[in-house]
Amino acid sequence: MTAQLGMTEINGADYSVWHSPQNSTVVFQGSLSLGSTLDYTPIIQLLEAAIASVPSDRSADEVSPTLRLDLRKLEFLNSSGINMLSRFVIMMRQQPQIALVILGSKAVIWQGRSLKNLQRLMPTMQVEWA
Repeated sequence: MTAQLGMTEINGADYSVWHSPQNSTVVFQGSLSLGSTLDYTPIIQLLEAAIASVPSDRSADEVSPTLRLDLRKLEFLNSSGINMLSRFVIMMRQQPQIALVILGSKAVIWQGRSLKNLQRLMPTMQVEWA
């Protein structure tokens, strides 16, 4: 895991995950196929840090702060990775002051069904398709 200019990044042989606090977005790309849920711990820690970094100061008439997960370039995610995302969404349900938006791609086959299932875990979550 590397950190530079306020951005945290995790790189593997076939994937990258990075968090940009400036726009409250975590970007996933490549093919993410780690061996077990335990192997996803660094990514879970990055997601937890992303939650903590979402600005919480707003006036009463402003919309909720938003955390975005950009999965549009994540071509593959194995079942352990889907489990990790499910646990993250459940964690986000306990943060009602933060809106969750997932950016998905209809061109990536696994995302259609999986992102709908995640939305069942958190009905307030928005999925935006590209």
